[in-house]
Amino acid sequence: MGKKAVIAIGGNSLIKDKKHTTVQDQYKAAQETCKHIADMIAKGWDVAIGHGNGPQVGFILRRSEIAAKVAGMHEVPLDVCGADSQGAIGYALQQNLYNEFKKRGMQKAAATVVTQVLVDKNDPAFQNPTKPIGTFMEKEEAMRRAEEDGWTVVEDSGRGWRRVVASPIPKRIVELDAVKELLDAGIITITVGGGGIPVIEEEDGTLKGVAAVIDKDFASSLLAQSIDADLFLISTAVEKVYLNFNKPNQKAIDRMTVSEAKKYLEEGHFAKGSMEPKIRAIIWYLESGGKEAIITDPEHITAALEGKTGTHIIPD
Repeated sequence: MGKKAVIAIGGNSLIKDKKHTTVQDQYKAAQETCKHIADMIAKGWDVAIGHGNGPQVGFILRRSEIAAKVAGMHEVPLDVCGADSQGAIGYALQQNLYNEFKKRGMQKAAATVVTQVLVDKNDPAFQNPTKPIGTFMEKEEAMRRAEEDGWTVVEDSGRGWRRVVASPIPKRIVELDAVKELLDAGIITITVGGGGIPVIEEEDGTLKGVAAVIDKDFASSLLAQSIDADLFLISTAVEKVYLNFNKPNQKAIDRMTVSEAKKYLEEGHFAKGSMEPKIRAIIWYLESGGKEAIITDPEHITAALEGKTGTHIIPD
């Protein structure tokens, strides 16, 4: 067994920009990211990969909505959209890794686990859904869906009405034992895709899918904690984390402790929809016994592992 790492890959690892959203475009983007992950594996790391799925779930929902209106087809529930996207994205990643291993003569394999993640049905997030999903609707349709299907709907900045769902904290990875078995066998494992399929536990211990979205960085953090990973690496759109990001006085952070990260959070340096959840997920991992975390972009993963770039976050 080598050193274990969890890599959480962001949306830019699959969709570069709004002009490159097709399945073929996503495959090419995954191909590039997989080269950098393969570099890491070649250096002796055992890797579990988590990934985002926001745009992909949006596409599945859109197709489902159009098919329902045009052809009278049934709509696809949100938890099933998550499962669909885990399979499709996992396929792109594992095939690209297979091909990369073949080119390099590496005796490695990759596998995707369609992963359920347990959330607390009493999580306060369910009382205050905030995560917008699906397409914009007219008010009349939004009110109808709220009445007939129990949706929570909100008006979005004059652009129309949207459905919102909860974003609860992940509690337990249901397929964790299977993930551990694969990693122990040296198999690169793609898991907790999109934060995992959110499920709740019924009174009799059975599981039930719920309409929610789990933050993929928090799910990857839980994964890193659960497998006792030596490293938690978040691959995103920037080479380093910045203070005063996008301002004239922006400053790159090469290294920070948990205490410094908390201080910068309080000072409002990290945007709520982008860097803030990543920093919080890393703090959670490090405060739970994690050793080191890195934030960088895909092309700088190798250099970051060598300490040459990226933002390195360590315990106090």
